[in-house]
Amino acid sequence: MPSPATIGMDPELFEQFIDQLDRYVRERLIPAEREVVATDRIPDAILREMREMGLFGLTIPEEYGGAGVNISQYARTVRALGYAAPAFRSIVSINVGMFNSAIKNGGTAEQKAEWWPRIAAGEIACFGLTEPGSGSDSAAMQTTATRDGNGWVLNGTKRYITNSPEAKVALIMARTEKEALPRNAHVSAFIVPMDSPGVSTGSPDKKMGQSGAHIADVILEDVRVDGDALLGGELGKGFVYAMKSLDNGRISVGAAATGYARRALDSALKYATERKAFGEPIANFQLIQAMLADSEIEIYAAECMMADVTARADAGENVLRKAAAFKVFASEMCCRVVDRVVQIYGGAGYLAEYDAERFFRDARIYRIYEGTTQILQLQIAKHMLREFQAAA
Repeated sequence: MPSPATIGMDPELFEQFIDQLDRYVRERLIPAEREVVATDRIPDAILREMREMGLFGLTIPEEYGGAGVNISQYARTVRALGYAAPAFRSIVSINVGMFNSAIKNGGTAEQKAEWWPRIAAGEIACFGLTEPGSGSDSAAMQTTATRDGNGWVLNGTKRYITNSPEAKVALIMARTEKEALPRNAHVSAFIVPMDSPGVSTGSPDKKMGQSGAHIADVILEDVRVDGDALLGGELGKGFVYAMKSLDNGRISVGAAATGYARRALDSALKYATERKAFGEPIANFQLIQAMLADSEIEIYAAECMMADVTARADAGENVLRKAAAFKVFASEMCCRVVDRVVQIYGGAGYLAEYDAERFFRDARIYRIYEGTTQILQLQIAKHMLREFQAAA
């Protein structure tokens, strides 16, 4: 019996949806990019439209108000959104990726019934793992959850939390045991409404790029939650849920990077055919053509990786290593593409008045969040060595 993730949305309906989304991205989102950059926020009207299109509940089962897409369809949707300014993908990404994945993998029936309809309706979620002194190093996590009767009291600070200034709910990873044995069993996950007494957010951080996509600290000061806030009702499972969620997050970042690389390359093609030097379009020059061709080759490779890893995930395969590989390749590829695009634009590529400069700044974070390239290289190698030793 195939899983719901394998089935996904009806393929014909999904193709219609993607066609509609592609038009929406080009006719509505791209023209709004200048406003997003100028105001550092997505217009309220666009947020309403995105909610009406069901973008916040893409991966949530239909019976809870979502669209029920599978992982392949989810990645294609993210890639389509990723063609526009990153803020538009970012605002829905935690809902449809990490938060929903954690609820799906670890949530109780009651937690799904409470939160899935709200998330599908467009309540924004955030995901609290990273701290000032710990990111990928969960053993260094300082946020604590202490038993208090039938509930818990949370204290700590989470850093670089995407969407936290707008979020209605957070999935917070906290230390429930002093020791990290067995490995990572000291971390549990809690569903925390952002209006809970003691929860506050810092001012949104000023960033290199990605205008309109907000990150900020989440501060937890004696935040009391009921016992049913513990994800799955199980202690010591938080890190497992987080890591499973990060597979989806890494696929999302890889898909977004692939979509943005395509956008940048399309921009370079247009510029190269219009910009003239020595009496002819610069697109006629072979070294410009080499940069265009190299970019096309790398984007195609990322698209193939995306199709493969998502098909494997839909088939129920463990894709931890392949999701990491896709995220590494796609994010590094995107940065190489946007660098070439700036070079094709020449001096104009360094000016804020042209898109190439923004593409360059926006793309840089893809190599950092949801696991830096270097951390993911270590993770990939660790799993390769473990498999080799097991087979020896």
